[in-house]
Amino acid sequence: MYPIKLSLKHQSWLVAATCMVADGGFVLLNRCAPWQTAVVLTMTLAVNALLAGPARSAGWVAALQAAVPLIVLVLVGDRMHSNEAGLLIAGYRAGAWLRGVEAWSSLAVVAASAFVCPYAMGTDVVRSLLVVAKIAILPFLVGRYTTARRAYLAELEKRSAMEQADAQAAVTKAITEERSAIARDLHDVIVHHVSAIGLHAGAARLSLPGGDTKLAGSLRSVETSSRAAMVDLRHLLDLLHGDNSEGARQPGLDNLDELFDGVRAAGTPARLEVRGQKRDVPDSLDITVYRIIQEMLTNALRHGDASGVTVTLQYEPDSLTITAANGTGSGNGHNGSVRRGLVGIRNRAGMFAGTTQSGLEPDGRTWRTAVTFPLEVS
Repeated sequence: MYPIKLSLKHQSWLVAATCMVADGGFVLLNRCAPWQTAVVLTMTLAVNALLAGPARSAGWVAALQAAVPLIVLVLVGDRMHSNEAGLLIAGYRAGAWLRGVEAWSSLAVVAASAFVCPYAMGTDVVRSLLVVAKIAILPFLVGRYTTARRAYLAELEKRSAMEQADAQAAVTKAITEERSAIARDLHDVIVHHVSAIGLHAGAARLSLPGGDTKLAGSLRSVETSSRAAMVDLRHLLDLLHGDNSEGARQPGLDNLDELFDGVRAAGTPARLEVRGQKRDVPDSLDITVYRIIQEMLTNALRHGDASGVTVTLQYEPDSLTITAANGTGSGNGHNGSVRRGLVGIRNRAGMFAGTTQSGLEPDGRTWRTAVTFPLEVS
């Protein structure tokens, strides 16, 4: 706001200075006695300098501008120009900045001066009235029009802003309602089924004979996975309900140990290697990398052999690469479920300009998936 006010002040001084130069030039070009020229020039420059004053003084400035031609008429007669430009600007200011009695009083004073001077010099009434229209009424009306137009545009901008705000509120409301509906469906259907899986797995494990440790371990892994799924589902439900608190935060790279522990509990060896200088990544990418590693581990659990899976995080100055390598056992690494998992990984990577490569290694037994994300140079 301060630079705008400063700019307006400079422009008002520029207007006043232009009036002083124009009117002062005409005064100097008049062939009058030096003392008359000095008096008229002083009055003209003084009242025109007042045009740079604040809006609240517009009425007094208009009255002083109207008085100058009358004083010149008394001192010099009809042989001298004085402050015609100043009168025009004063009339405009009165129309633009004043309201009520003060505005109409200023117009009346300027109109009276514009009528009396030519009429006293012998001009007929009609021509004197035309001078009033040109010197007093026209600038006043232009000032009125400018202010009204500015107010109209401001009202249009305000109305447009309100309409945009209403539209945004409507979109936000629709999104919130849709998210709430999705959250209800998740809670009523998915959460119920996942919870039932965990309960049934626990009941089955407790009813097993004491010697069947392998089956008990598998059921315990089902319980662990169902509990982890419940945690993730509740995080998603919190996010859908608009809860962005720390408790609703989605898992990221800091939660990889828990993820790998779950895979190991399911009986699959899982190893994590971190190479390079570890660095912070944006929260959204942090979550995406976690989900990609989760999908890699899921693919290894479903389709890998007993050798397990190795996940490598390679930090470079300008990139982050996630690589997963696991044995394929019978070499069934190209089935449909793997392809669907790779499509999900590729889609997640594409959101951050990441590139994905996957396929069997030359030995024909190792499936390798690599995702590289570009990072800003640290």
